[in-house]
Amino acid sequence: MDMKITFPGGKKVNADFNGFIHKTDQAIRSGGEGSAPEPFALFLASIGTCAGIYVLGFCQERGIETDGMEIIQKMDFNPLTGMIDKIKLNINLPEDFPEKYKKAVINSASLCTVKKHLENPPQFEITTN
Repeated sequence: MDMKITFPGGKKVNADFNGFIHKTDQAIRSGGEGSAPEPFALFLASIGTCAGIYVLGFCQERGIETDGMEIIQKMDFNPLTGMIDKIKLNINLPEDFPEKYKKAVINSASLCTVKKHLENPPQFEITTN
């Protein structure tokens, strides 16, 4: 599985993967044009959207409407390291969401592949040719 990373100009860095171009840029304050999300923002978004696809699938399999449902993702940053210490996902359910599925919908969000990779990170190897 390959992904091609290219540098189209300025502070932009793009990833060509599975037929899609994922564009990134740096914020204006960081010398970019702010024309696309920063790479770290895409990383954070991948966590919430991954959990979201599992929640969506859970609901669709059971015929549960997702209107008004949302996931709020909050990140706790450590001011000493500048790193995230904790990521919290709160699934806001509609009032009529079936009580019997509340724990199960949390479990479905926990199946997120991005989360699993963070819990068991891959090794990195960086080379040149």
